[in-house]
Amino acid sequence: MLSRLRFPAILLLIALLLVAIGYWNIRPESFMQQAPATQGHESPVDFYVTNSRTVQYQPDGKRNYELTAEKVEHIKASDVSLMTRPDLRSFRGSELPWHVTSERGEVGPQGQEVELIDNVRIERNDAKGRPTIITTSRMTVLPEKDYAETRQPVRIVAANGVTTATGMKAYLDEGRMLLLSNVRGQHELR
Repeated sequence: MLSRLRFPAILLLIALLLVAIGYWNIRPESFMQQAPATQGHESPVDFYVTNSRTVQYQPDGKRNYELTAEKVEHIKASDVSLMTRPDLRSFRGSELPWHVTSERGEVGPQGQEVELIDNVRIERNDAKGRPTIITTSRMTVLPEKDYAETRQPVRIVAANGVTTATGMKAYLDEGRMLLLSNVRGQHELR
């Protein structure tokens, strides 16, 4: 009788051993949703682009602007894009573009406001090839309004001299600049 029970007992023991091994390898907890290890430490950047180049055209087919940057990072929560070394050529249908560069830039939601930060340089040659160069440490640009402003010290180097000021409002479509305070000029008569 013992020999008759021995075979089913061995089969039962083997079956229990297989169930235990299967449970060990495939636990019910392994099927449960596990939170990623980075939860709470998610990157605020949802995408980035290196060596970006953007060209926008006007309805008549003329170039509106050309923008390049070493890196552009988009922050999902605020819809702000951070640019490294932005370089903009703003044609606005003209053959004499404004050339704008800085170390960093921040483009607000829907591109309505652009903040240029560190070593901001705005340059344009007139029809005679004479350059006008505006430098400052920070500038806010509203592209759709063709408007730029800063509260920082500004230096304007033009064909006829050098002007410095603290703060500036620039109406780019009109070619007009309003210097806010501490205006100093050194001009050469020709």
